Amino acid sequence: MKINTTEKIPVVAVVGPTASGKTAMAIELAKIFNAEIVSADSMQIYKGMDIASAKPDEEEMQGIRHHLIDFLDNSERYSVARYIDDATAAIKDIRSRNKNVIVCGGTGLYIDSLLKNIIFEEEPDNSEIRENLRTRKDEEGIESLYNELKRIDPVTAESLHINNEGRILRAIETYYLTGELPSALRERSRSVESPYEVLYIGLNYEDRDILYDRINARVEIMVEKGLITEAKEYFSLENKHTAAQAIGHKEIIPYLSGELSLKEAKENLKKATRHYAKRQMTWFRRNTEIHNIYCDKYENFSDAVNAAAMIIKTNGLFKAGETD
Repeated sequence: MKINTTEKIPVVAVVGPTASGKTAMAIELAKIFNAEIVSADSMQIYKGMDIASAKPDEEEMQGIRHHLIDFLDNSERYSVARYIDDATAAIKDIRSRNKNVIVCGGTGLYIDSLLKNIIFEEEPDNSEIRENLRTRKDEEGIESLYNELKRIDPVTAESLHINNEGRILRAIETYYLTGELPSALRERSRSVESPYEVLYIGLNYEDRDILYDRINARVEIMVEKGLITEAKEYFSLENKHTAAQAIGHKEIIPYLSGELSLKEAKENLKKATRHYAKRQMTWFRRNTEIHNIYCDKYENFSDAVNAAAMIIKTNGLFKAGETD
């Protein structure tokens, strides 16, 4: 495969709500199209959150190289701008080895920022404003600040889960520091044409109850795999602000402190995950370029993979078995 550096870089993006089968789909497509996977998941980047973030293990990866998972310490702050830099470097590395690129994940802000080439300038920083917001968060709770962001910038608020405390505080801080809406700043930054030719494959289910059943089953499996122990160990760390944002850990803490039964904690986790999936579906619904694969329309997952592969072949973006 010869790379023409004057042309856009072809990328397949596998997107969709949590528990829809994105990782499995991306791996199967990577095997067909000689590709490597760049993760677009804001929690799989962190070490020590393997179960809560449904991070694929070596067996699940089936020899397919994954980039941008399990590389960041929980004490480190990670921005969208940094993700763009890291993902861009990963894509260049993949292409330098004559491999195709599949971006896979459910963090819509990461995916759109990378593939639609949203340019992030140096993010504003004001420690006084930040400390004031953190104090308010401790005193009033994150829901109060999230509602404030909804009043200030409903577009940005819609893109964030209420558990994502860091980004909620950062969005409000940006507004008070610059006087501009974070969503307006992002829109204005779309000034440079994307270097990527993207084909979006979206996984979903026509019967939403099937997706919710998959979410509920995943929670039970996570607990069986050791989610309770993982959450306990993670929250024992000195720097644990990232864990406090993560669905899968936050809901377990009331059980560990004796406030809730395990059954109640699991139900809360299932509910929070279902709500997160709804927000993801709302985000991706705005992208009219997505080719939707409704998995419940197929007799088995292999048929869904074949349908996705056919879309890619028909589009001509990748060629099956493409090699040097």
